[in-house]
Amino acid sequence: MGGGMGELAVRELPLFPLPDLVLFPQEVLPLHIFEPRYRMMLRTAMAEDKRFGVIRWDPEAQAMATVGCCAEILHCQTQEDDRSNVVTMGQQRFRVLDVLREAPFRMALVSWIEDEAGDSPDQLEQLAGEVKQALQDVVELTGKLLGKPTALPADLPDLPRELSFWIGAHLAGPVADQQQALLEITDTGERLRQEFELLDHTRRQLAARTVLKDTFTAP
Repeated sequence: MGGGMGELAVRELPLFPLPDLVLFPQEVLPLHIFEPRYRMMLRTAMAEDKRFGVIRWDPEAQAMATVGCCAEILHCQTQEDDRSNVVTMGQQRFRVLDVLREAPFRMALVSWIEDEAGDSPDQLEQLAGEVKQALQDVVELTGKLLGKPTALPADLPDLPRELSFWIGAHLAGPVADQQQALLEITDTGERLRQEFELLDHTRRQLAARTVLKDTFTAP
């Protein structure tokens, strides 16, 4: 965790609601900031500790999630027209306690969220291993179906908590709507178990489709 942020359990944080986007810890998020209010938010963040909160906005429900992820600005390039290209990285998660003001940009009082340990380190290691195997199978079966071999990235996190965040961030397709729920879980083991179920379900579907493909393409 970044220098000394853990001591302050509650703080004010500018919020950047993004439609259907869920940021996870340690994920890189490039942003193009052009709306006047978010240019102001960016200037405020740059002048302070280079942090703002990324939080999911649900366009259908017209509602903001209550849990988001703090983004730290790694690189900011502002153009002549005051638009900015920014590279951020997800840090710790937060819960919105109160929206202090809406204008010129949303400012909230937030509390930091950490995972609690419900499982032993050995149980977490085992869970992480099962999740990684399911992920590998999904990647391999997808590659087989598409006719191009694919492999897991070499820099896949080893630590159970970091792995669970990585998988949450990289879930795609029909399971992407589970991302907000996974972000909100405060138990590493529980997050890994839910991810295993999602991956195992996908793995079984892909395996069935691979069998069908092999049956119909057999000489």
